[in-house]
Amino acid sequence: MVDILFSDFFGRALAGGVLIGITAPLIGIFLVLRRLSMIGDTLAHVTIAGVALGFLINLYPLAAGLVFAVLASFAIEKLRKAYKSYAELSIAIIMSGGVALASLFFTLGMGYNTDVMSYLFGSIYTLDSTDLMVVGGVTVVVIVVISLFFKEFFLLSFEEDAASVSGLPVRMLNMLLTVLTALVISTAIKIVGALLVSALLTIPVAISLLIARSFKSSVIFAVVISEIAVVIGLVIAGIWNLAPGATIVLLLIAMLILTMVGKRKFSS
Repeated sequence: MVDILFSDFFGRALAGGVLIGITAPLIGIFLVLRRLSMIGDTLAHVTIAGVALGFLINLYPLAAGLVFAVLASFAIEKLRKAYKSYAELSIAIIMSGGVALASLFFTLGMGYNTDVMSYLFGSIYTLDSTDLMVVGGVTVVVIVVISLFFKEFFLLSFEEDAASVSGLPVRMLNMLLTVLTALVISTAIKIVGALLVSALLTIPVAISLLIARSFKSSVIFAVVISEIAVVIGLVIAGIWNLAPGATIVLLLIAMLILTMVGKRKFSS
């Protein structure tokens, strides 16, 4: 079973996992601080609807899912502005629409359900060169944008009103962050699956917030923790023939529990 670790498909899986291991927590830290953790599940469901439509019309599924996710991100921001006091309504509404569309496309293309199911639970071992190019492109975009607007996103996450008063283009920054989230989620679902993608956005951040002493260190810790879970999870899944996405998420949960226990012991 160790031979699988030296195969071409495992190399592609590892490369894709490492790339998502960077972008997911980079976006996740801002979502968690803004109490928008559930946006990951919402956009994942919408992406699945796009993937299903892609199979129906013979379009590259990841591209169709990406378009759906970006459009949904615009809709979420629009609804958030319409319901300022009930911002979570936007997430619930878009998630409902995503699930409804996915169900509709499932019934229209029963023969494609097996293919679409791989996006629900992840199929990292089936990543091809095109998938890697898409994931790599999204990774570059996320890193560049976060680097350029790091201070602005920081202020936006902790005090949106203060950011607006200081003259920052809050509406544009909100939209930009939501679109980046859509890009990351739409490319991550083939790696960890739509049902688990939210875990990669939030759990590394949850662990880092327990041990970090500053915002910058929490970002660094989140990325490092994510990469450790992805690499070790893929190796374990490859050797013992386990579901890669599930293995990565369960490993992250185990790391979170150990961190909480360790912190409690040291603080007592």
